[in-house]
Amino acid sequence: MNTTDHPAPAETTPEQARALFRKGLRRPTTGYSAGYAQANLIAVPREQAFDMLLFAQRNPKSCPVLGVLEAGQHSSELLTGGDIRTDIPAYRVYKNGELVAEPDHVIDVWREDLVAFLIGCSFTFEAPLLEAGLPVAHIDQGTNVPMYRTDRQCQSAGTLSGPLVVSMRPFPPESIATAVRITSRYPGVHGAPVHIGAPEGLGISDLQAPDFGSPVHIPEGWIPVFWACGVTPQAAVMQSSPELAISHAPGHMLITDLPNSQLQVP
Repeated sequence: MNTTDHPAPAETTPEQARALFRKGLRRPTTGYSAGYAQANLIAVPREQAFDMLLFAQRNPKSCPVLGVLEAGQHSSELLTGGDIRTDIPAYRVYKNGELVAEPDHVIDVWREDLVAFLIGCSFTFEAPLLEAGLPVAHIDQGTNVPMYRTDRQCQSAGTLSGPLVVSMRPFPPESIATAVRITSRYPGVHGAPVHIGAPEGLGISDLQAPDFGSPVHIPEGWIPVFWACGVTPQAAVMQSSPELAISHAPGHMLITDLPNSQLQVP
């Protein structure tokens, strides 16, 4: 698809961004639709939906719920006129915990008993970080954010259990307090970091080998900062092996109609 015939990513409206992805544009959504929240997707059959809701309630840092689509529902006020099955640039399909496909849409595999959860995404607070003059490495380097499984186990819920997943952004030491202050004002999209500095404190042995996304170059003297990540439900799916689950591909989010300002707290 020609990517030169539409506005710059930050200038696209959520509706425009979703239309581009519906037409086949496949790329990470970091930097898209500045001022609007992005969301992770995890959809499970109705019989697992309560467990997923309980998992999110017990692990709100990694799974802040922005909205839930009922079984058979394909759109909501978070994506007005959109379709959850087509409006994300890349999806993942899991069967019995195994990744079986990464398609551009999931119309052909979607079931009417699936309940879709929209989970807050840290891409949402990147615009305020940039507005404050802070560097965001994966944006500057034109790649996906690195994400890692940790050795911290989430609180289990019914049939679901799994590790905390984190995203990482490095900053120069003098910028970290500002990054913490800005992101802490967005608890609906993971809020403040869960860890700063030594990755081994999270059981991460190699920052250049993320479990999801892409590695980033970390300039000498910069410090890695880790946020809880909405890929955590996918890690739970991999560990718990429900019959079917559909998610976004990590870093390829749903652009919602929810303004960032509605997620900001004083």
